[in-house]
Amino acid sequence: MKPNPTGSSPETCKAAGQAPQPKTQSKPTPAPRQKVLVTGGGGYLGFSLGSSLAKSGTSVILLDLRRPQWELPPRTEFIQADVRDEEALHRALEGVDCVFHVASYGMSGAERLQKEQIESINVGGTKLVIDVCVRRRVPRLIYTSTVNVAFGGKPIEQGHEDSVPYFPLDQHIDHYSRTKAIADQLTLMANGTPLPGGGILRTCVLRPPGIYGPEEQRHLPRVAGHIKRRLLMFRFGDRRTRMNWVHVRNLVQAHVLAAEALTAAKGYVASGQAYYINDGESVNLFEWMAPLFEKLGYHQPWIQLPTSWVYLAATVMEFLHLILRPICSVPPLLTRSEVSGLVAVTHTFQIAKARAQLGYSPDKFSFADAVERYVQSTTRQPSGSTTRTLLRLLLGLLLLLGLLGLALHFLGPQPVQAAGRRL
Repeated sequence: MKPNPTGSSPETCKAAGQAPQPKTQSKPTPAPRQKVLVTGGGGYLGFSLGSSLAKSGTSVILLDLRRPQWELPPRTEFIQADVRDEEALHRALEGVDCVFHVASYGMSGAERLQKEQIESINVGGTKLVIDVCVRRRVPRLIYTSTVNVAFGGKPIEQGHEDSVPYFPLDQHIDHYSRTKAIADQLTLMANGTPLPGGGILRTCVLRPPGIYGPEEQRHLPRVAGHIKRRLLMFRFGDRRTRMNWVHVRNLVQAHVLAAEALTAAKGYVASGQAYYINDGESVNLFEWMAPLFEKLGYHQPWIQLPTSWVYLAATVMEFLHLILRPICSVPPLLTRSEVSGLVAVTHTFQIAKARAQLGYSPDKFSFADAVERYVQSTTRQPSGSTTRTLLRLLLGLLLLLGLLGLALHFLGPQPVQAAGRRL
């Protein structure tokens, strides 16, 4: 990480030059320290962003229902509250100059199937954040969106902000992507809203792909758990399929620069703008994750399955999760959106706009380094197993997918897709 982009405060306004003052006059009073609020501050990205800002001298408030698992740095305050709690938000935003709205719900796993909760947090919470920002006269709001607002299962190669429109809301197959797209649009539409007493609210959105880095708690541990239980013995999708990832430090850098670009000193260049943010590289998921298999002591997937089989299996797993949820929790191994969004379809995005307007310059990071940190922090399990156990698991998997393949053959793709959209 370059120290200047991510280590500097987002406050860039400087006092205009003044005429020389008499020697008897007192020295000018220093400008007040900036104060920012980070929603979702107990999570990986929110806490990383808040910590970086605090180290640069900014006063930071982290707001989240879940307390951070890391120690709070100096100049950082944690408020345990729901982003949908209007009274708590109003109190937290007193004297705040900039809000980073990072909080969201339903990104991966079983969370993706909780429609009401996703809608309430991602849409309702964003509406409330915007409303309270206006009432509290907060001049800057940066929303952490996602590439999924534009991607919905159709190929995108080196897409950029002007060439790729929002994916139609009624065609999204998961509630997370749909609600993030709504919140993305709400944030941009709020740009230019007059503030009580003068001034306007300036907003922008950042659209990252999946996040990785040391101590990341969502993607890497989940996949590692599947690998250890030998649930990822197969691969699917075209080996030429590509996607982007972003290291947490690069994403923090982009947030800091976006906040600076909403100030007068930067000509409000980011006002009302959206930016794709990634490491500047495209990768194949299975090739990119090879270090994880290697460090855990397992062979990479060697069984190639038709994507249609895996998609149908994900549909069945989602259905089972929903009907059994009142009785017991059966988290799906994969969801339909993960099948189409992670492996099966190329979706890559340019970062030229962020480079040109924000000065974004991603540093080079290695996923293997994050894996090494993860492995060191966990107890390594035996890598081997008996041939009999492996064959039993393999036969069971092939039998299940064979039955699903027959169902797909007889039902046809249209009924399956129609049923999937109703989940």
